[in-house]
Amino acid sequence: MGVGFYLLTNGDAALGHKCIGLSVGGGFFILMPTFIYHRWKDRKVADYMLTDEAFKRMKAYNESKPTEKQ
Repeated sequence: MGVGFYLLTNGDAALGHKCIGLSVGGGFFILMPTFIYHRWKDRKVADYMLTDEAFKRMKAYNESKPTEKQ
């Protein structure tokens, strides 16, 4: 991306735009999926789904909290 901005200001503007576009596209299509996979590879998706068991745990948690008097 840095090379693209350099070319944009000091050289061929069309080539600069191409370099910037390729670096943004590469970041979006290569680096971002790699980052997402790395962060989610050891997690269980079931922990983030709304199932009957999750609703029961939420209900039990809310009932165990003391209520505030207003």
